[in-house]
Amino acid sequence: MDESGGSCGHDRDSIAARPNCAIAQLRESALSRNGLTKGTNLTASLFRAEGIGKTYPGVRANDDVSFQVAEGEIHALLGENGAGKSTLVKMIYGLVRPDEGQMSLNGRPHAPADPRAARAAGVAMVFQHFSLFDALSVAENIALGMENPPPRRALAARIARVSQEYGLPLNPARRVAMLSAGERQRVEIIRCLLQDPRLLIMDEPTSVLTPQEAELLFATLRKLADQGTAILYISHKLEEIRAHCDRATILRHGRVVDSCDPRAHSARELAAMMVGGQMRLVDRTGRQAGEVLLELRDLSLPAPDAEGTALKSVSLTLRAGEILGIGGVAGNGQEELLAALSGELRSPPGTIALEGRDLGGTGPQGRRAAGLLAAPEDRLGHAAVPDFSLAENTLLTAGSRKGLVRGGLIDHRAARAYAEQVIHAFDVRTPGPGTAARALSGGNLQKFVIGREVLQAPRVLVVNQPTWGVDAGAASAVRQSLLDLARSGAGVVVISQDLDELLELSDRFCALNEGRLSEPRPTEGLSLDEIGLMLGGAHGMEVAHI
Repeated sequence: MDESGGSCGHDRDSIAARPNCAIAQLRESALSRNGLTKGTNLTASLFRAEGIGKTYPGVRANDDVSFQVAEGEIHALLGENGAGKSTLVKMIYGLVRPDEGQMSLNGRPHAPADPRAARAAGVAMVFQHFSLFDALSVAENIALGMENPPPRRALAARIARVSQEYGLPLNPARRVAMLSAGERQRVEIIRCLLQDPRLLIMDEPTSVLTPQEAELLFATLRKLADQGTAILYISHKLEEIRAHCDRATILRHGRVVDSCDPRAHSARELAAMMVGGQMRLVDRTGRQAGEVLLELRDLSLPAPDAEGTALKSVSLTLRAGEILGIGGVAGNGQEELLAALSGELRSPPGTIALEGRDLGGTGPQGRRAAGLLAAPEDRLGHAAVPDFSLAENTLLTAGSRKGLVRGGLIDHRAARAYAEQVIHAFDVRTPGPGTAARALSGGNLQKFVIGREVLQAPRVLVVNQPTWGVDAGAASAVRQSLLDLARSGAGVVVISQDLDELLELSDRFCALNEGRLSEPRPTEGLSLDEIGLMLGGAHGMEVAHI
């Protein structure tokens, strides 16, 4: 799946040429194995938007937007972060009211005053950023979104049945605080599917799903579409769009700039429609592995809580100039491994060394001072404080290394200057360093988070899901920054569930299964059979069919 715009295969002119277009191949095989074909039974328009406009102070978020979605259609909504997709779907779902234009659903005017009214009309939505209460269980969170929830036991049984049917394993009694990002997304998907919607809006639903899980999800979406459900699908994964969507509407700077059958275009052509021109090629040249920078020696840590994953005898080496890719199914120790490397989880002495220096037992501040930096998966909440300005968010990780805090006192001018440096270097589209983190689009916030770490010139940078939910342009920029960092002599560990991302970036690849790390393998020449064997066993799922 070529998020960066290249079509599947070995085209050297693609946006990001790589050994395999892995996820696209795995997903495209799913429909044929299930006897399904792309739906052609598209009837009357179920949803229609005409001349929709929305303006915020200084920003024209949507400008004269018109499009329609037919019954039984999987309709892609494409555009860069900040193109107006989120504002548009929020209006459909009743979170925001349009300033101009009108909408209709099932032939009736659609102007929901709030999400409750939208749900009553038959609209459901899976958000990119989760809206769950950590202190409640899976079943309790789902019940909150239902007008008349059934008794707890009956609801738990429905959740278990639906989760099994859709291939999204989930324990209804488990507390949300203990769930990984992938498992939290499963809660959101199942909560919507229990509403039996007429129009289902899905915002990056496969961002943290494995190829095997995504296969089952898309088979389910096609079944829903065959039953007449209209699906409005937002994704930056262009091969995913090409493989599974019937139509696509492309937004740029708040306006509809094109509409097409995505199957008739390459991923590179779709990316060009989104950005208004050709994207920068990802450059892998000029890197050579040097001396060992990071070494993990038989690292074992108990699970941080009852629902977490223990790390079991994890060993690895990372050399200067090298990118090590770590793949795996959500909930198999990715968060725990990053926390162990960052110092959020303390490790025993002798288990972690940076340039020969023992960092076992040191916390996050000591790791950062030594040059071991990390960017976690959850960008809004873990990597950045939502209500802090960008300048204030630089203090979270760069206070000491960039001299933003001296003698316990904050140098606000220096923090603002560093935030401006990150904004400029990583093309973060924002009014300025005083903007709150929550006001940024997903791609722009991710560029800021990665840039904040990269510009500190770490010896080793560990990133988890670095391009989760960001558009093709932002993903390309983030990946290039990691390649450039490795080219400068640093070591980079990329933890990701995006196989194409790992194949594109990594020199070596390994899999994290139930807290155990497999032996690293050179990425070049690694087959999908081998990847499936390395990843599939973590979930007890059938190895990927090739």
